Amino acid sequence: MLPITKRKKRLICAGAAAAALLGLAAGLDSRLTVPHYQIESEKLSGAVRVALITDLHCCDYGQGQRDLLDAVAAENPDLVLLGGDIVDDDPSLPVENAYTVVKALAEQYPTYYVTGNHEFWSGQVEEIKENMTACGAAVLAGAWEDVTINGQNLRICGVDDPAVGTLEWKTQLTRVGEAADGSRFTILVTHRPERVEEYIQYNFDLTVAGHAHGGQWRLPGLINGLLAPNQGLFPKYAGGLYDLNGQTMVVSRGLARESTRIPRFFNRPELVVLELGPEAGV
Repeated sequence: MLPITKRKKRLICAGAAAAALLGLAAGLDSRLTVPHYQIESEKLSGAVRVALITDLHCCDYGQGQRDLLDAVAAENPDLVLLGGDIVDDDPSLPVENAYTVVKALAEQYPTYYVTGNHEFWSGQVEEIKENMTACGAAVLAGAWEDVTINGQNLRICGVDDPAVGTLEWKTQLTRVGEAADGSRFTILVTHRPERVEEYIQYNFDLTVAGHAHGGQWRLPGLINGLLAPNQGLFPKYAGGLYDLNGQTMVVSRGLARESTRIPRFFNRPELVVLELGPEAGV
């Protein structure tokens, strides 16, 4: 075997360094991505497109929040679900970023909002709810609304974040759970994905959540998430679509960027699009 010359060693080292830098750049890519999930149900005879937005945390998406709003417009959803932590508790983050998004969306689409833990941690959750209502969003806190879209009858249920208090949260979940009576396709909007054992006690066709931030660090194909609040290391429900014994849950990896102390890694912020429709062959 021929000895490796100093020049070759330098080239190998330079190549390895370049590959590492490219990998780091790819891992730290924080551009918005838009995953789509197909969800079929015998309760549906036509298509409904839903945009799911979670964990904005007042983050910046361009002048007038156009990067995010234009991405939503490009998907042309029939309704929008806001799964909590749209507002952050850090006063250094401009709250206008959150309300600009909500107001613009509510002017265009039926928009439904539930709280996350950071809205409660702000100490201003009631004011935030009032502002969401003023922006045009329906605030769901142990409540539901029936809506007919494209001839499809939907029931949109929502609960506050558990930071509201254990007893009140369970009361809210019971109330909306009893409304999931099988008469129409029913969606639960909640912030916390880790409470699946309580959600599946009821007949929700679809549960949507956020909170986990995609586990913050990912290795696609190997690790779906490293660490998530209230789930710890290697969270089971970091992001994606989950089959819960016949029910479906979709967890958004959220939109938080500059609000997090640790940067996202191979975990781009996302606007989730849910394609609801009839079962194949129907």
